[in-house]
Amino acid sequence: MSVKLRLARGGAKKRPYYYIVAAHSTSPRDGRYIEQVGTYDPMLKKDNPERVKLNEERCKHWLSVGAQPTDRVARFLDVAGLMKRTAKVSVAKALPKKKAQERMKLEAEKAEAAKKAAEEATAGE
Repeated sequence: MSVKLRLARGGAKKRPYYYIVAAHSTSPRDGRYIEQVGTYDPMLKKDNPERVKLNEERCKHWLSVGAQPTDRVARFLDVAGLMKRTAKVSVAKALPKKKAQERMKLEAEKAEAAKKAAEEATAGE
């Protein structure tokens, strides 16, 4: 069974507070976990040192035995210098959808045709 380093939510309604935990990948988000390795308080300002607290020694241990961090936890570990995170780039999501691409292609063809007609008119004079 694989182990994940992930966030478990705590706190009140509309006042989130997260525990960074090492848990089995099949256990529920807020359910049973193996060990708590840190905390994350998103209500604090980004430059506040209390926003993310990590037990770096235990994080290193879990990473060394093969625990996989979630994307958000990987960001925290990258900032702390415990691991290197590569940014995910999805080129397909950035492109316009199919109909928009067809419209853009038609507009480009019309612009090209208008440009040729203008050049022929200036050349004929």
